[in-house]
Amino acid sequence: MRIFVLTLFPEMFTSVLAHSMLKRAIDKNLLDIRFYNIRDFAEGKHKMTDDVPYGGGGGMVMKPEPIFRAVEHIVAAHQLTSPVVVYLTPQGRTFNQQIARELALKQDLILLCGHYEEVDERVRMALVDQEISIGDYVLTGGELAAMVLIDVIARMIPGVVGNEQSITHDSFYQPLLDYPHYTRPQNFRGMQVPEVLISGNHKKIDEWRQQEAIQRTKQRRPDLLMTNDE
Repeated sequence: MRIFVLTLFPEMFTSVLAHSMLKRAIDKNLLDIRFYNIRDFAEGKHKMTDDVPYGGGGGMVMKPEPIFRAVEHIVAAHQLTSPVVVYLTPQGRTFNQQIARELALKQDLILLCGHYEEVDERVRMALVDQEISIGDYVLTGGELAAMVLIDVIARMIPGVVGNEQSITHDSFYQPLLDYPHYTRPQNFRGMQVPEVLISGNHKKIDEWRQQEAIQRTKQRRPDLLMTNDE
């Protein structure tokens, strides 16, 4: 899978990609992530990427020209045939595991990290395929949201996570929260590991985990069960 990130601050991603799962995925050629600085596609002496909004109002608006040039350059340079352009914005669909699974099936993603007040609406009209939000709050820019998407999507790619079973048992992979987990010691400050988990009876363990997942979901995220029923 190839992911192309359009951003004004590519250096923000350095630490995220230099460690752990994402680094291994890149080293194993399971994931190819490239960054393009939107400012490199701006014109003029000052390489301006924003301007005042028509009609007045607060904040600045990202200019369309640099973004169009950047996307067109990526498509041509990498011979992309059907890239999906995703704009990270609080106005988008709220990101979840289902959307992650859908995006993980794509061959090429272009992630557009917004900044300032907004992007020029013509970017939405002509370039953007999907708008995605990671929550009902406003970030300074789309970079942190892009990092979240990359991390979650990467887990869906076969071979990225060492133990494939751990993915299917993650919270939200199914419409349930994850069940409780325990490790050694068996007794810690009077708190015992449930007997069923040390019984060796895998059928009963699976049943216990399923029931605990359902109970936890009812208590903490009943909306997930309602969505599943619908």
